[in-house]
Amino acid sequence: MKAVLAREFAALEKLTLEEVPAPQAGPGQVVIATRACGVNFLDGLIVQGKYQSKPALPFSPGAEVAGVIKAVGPGVGLAIGMRVLAMVGHGGFAEEVVTEASNVMPLPPQMDFTTAACFPIVYATSHHALIERAQLKSGETLLVLGAAGGVGLTAVEIGKILGARVIAAASSEDKLALCREHGADACINYASSDLRARVKELTAGKGVDVIYDPVGGAYAEPAVRSLAFLGRYLVIGFASGEIPKIPLNLLLLKQASLVGVFWGAYAKARPAENARGFAELFDWYAQGRLHPHVSATFPLERFSEALQMVMNRRAQGKVALLVA
Repeated sequence: MKAVLAREFAALEKLTLEEVPAPQAGPGQVVIATRACGVNFLDGLIVQGKYQSKPALPFSPGAEVAGVIKAVGPGVGLAIGMRVLAMVGHGGFAEEVVTEASNVMPLPPQMDFTTAACFPIVYATSHHALIERAQLKSGETLLVLGAAGGVGLTAVEIGKILGARVIAAASSEDKLALCREHGADACINYASSDLRARVKELTAGKGVDVIYDPVGGAYAEPAVRSLAFLGRYLVIGFASGEIPKIPLNLLLLKQASLVGVFWGAYAKARPAENARGFAELFDWYAQGRLHPHVSATFPLERFSEALQMVMNRRAQGKVALLVA
C-alpha cells in the first residue's frame, strides 16, 4: 500500500510517498481502508518534531481519517465493512491505517467520508473549549481569532448555537465573508484595523467575555486587553508560530482567567465526557446546525500541497486528502 512517510523529524519537504507493507490488526485494534484524511496544523508540527508528542520513526502524519473497516483484531466489537471515522493521532496519510478500536466511531448515516475526516478534531476542540473550559453562556460575547481557519469556523458556529454574540477576527475580507456565512454577528479585519479599538467599538467599551485564540503571536496581548471583567481567554494553539508572552497584571486587574485547551489530552482522560460531546455534535450536525467547510481537497499524491496550504494559513475551513 502507499503511505506518506517521515523518516526523520525535519522540514515538510523531507516527506516521501512510498510503498509499505499493509498494517495488521492486533488485539483491540482495527484496520481502516482510508477514504479521506483531514489535514491539520498539528500534522505539520509532528513532522517537524514540534508537537507535544513524537511518534516512533518512521511514521505517517495524519491525525483523523474516515473510511471502511477492513480487518478487526481479537476483542473488537466493530464489524468489517462499517463506515467509520477515527482519531488516530498519526498514520492517516496512507491507504490503510491501524488504530485502537477505542479511537473509532461509526459514521453518522448522512455524513460523507470527506466531511467526516475533517470533523473530529476541530469540532471536538471547540466544543470542549467553549462548553467545558470557558463555560460560555447565552448572551455573552465571544471573540474568535483566526476565525476562518479550521477550528475558528467551528468556534463561530458553536458559539452561535450556545447563544453568544460572536465577533470574528481574520486577516482578509474574503475570510470574513466566510465567517458571516457561518453565523458571525460582527467582523474585524485585524490586518487593516486596530483589533483592540474595534473590539471596544463593537462592545461599547465593555470588552468580550470569552476569547478563542488558535493563533497566538502579536494579536494575543491586544486581545487580552480587550477582555471584559471576569473574562476568559482560551489558549487553543499558536498557528502564527509565535508563543505570546502575556503581562499577568492584565488578568489581575480584570479578574480574568487564562485557560488552556488541549482536547486530545481531555479525550483520553475523560472518555465518557468526550463521547457525550461527540453525541451532541452529531445531533447538531443531523439537525443542520453545523456546516463543516472543506475548502480544498487533494489526492494522496499531492499531500505536500495540502500540508503547505494549511501550514501557510492559506486554507479557509478544512483541507482533506482523498485517498480512494
